Amino acid sequence: MTSRNAAATRSRILAEARRQFARHGFTACTVKGVADAAGVSPNLITRYFGGKDGLFLAATQVEIPVSDSFDGDRATLGARLAAGIVRRWSGGAGEDPLLVLQRACGERPEAAEALAAFLDANSLEPLHRYLSDSGLSDAEARRRAEAIDAFVLGVSTRRRVLRSELGDPAELEAWLAATIQRLADG
Repeated sequence: MTSRNAAATRSRILAEARRQFARHGFTACTVKGVADAAGVSPNLITRYFGGKDGLFLAATQVEIPVSDSFDGDRATLGARLAAGIVRRWSGGAGEDPLLVLQRACGERPEAAEALAAFLDANSLEPLHRYLSDSGLSDAEARRRAEAIDAFVLGVSTRRRVLRSELGDPAELEAWLAATIQRLADG
């Protein structure tokens, strides 16, 4: 097997693992199920990831460039954030590592810890800095950032984890934009 094929196989396994973990959660997802869906031997999952735990960790690596949402005036923050959120949520739901982490939080303490750490570093803190830089006091910026963060996580949990449906993306984006803007404006 060449390294190019190994890399493609590893990518195929990871894509399927994200889908399986997002749809079924950690406990119900099996190495054999992921391997079968990816068209590989379960031994390759052990070889590339060390087993189910390693596969889960690899499948939940999250990178989201949020800096684009913070370029611009605070008066349009809600629209920018909502557009990015709906675009992410409307993409391949089974491919979203954040959804995998959300669904696994009740089963795996490390998933809850990873999700909280990710949201703190990539959502709450950048939003807090942005609001503070826009002229709010540090305490007020923190309160508003926490409110936006809690709102978005709540909507995500309600629509993506509990119901697995978003509804009309345009309507969702408009509602998110207006609500986030109200929270940003205080």
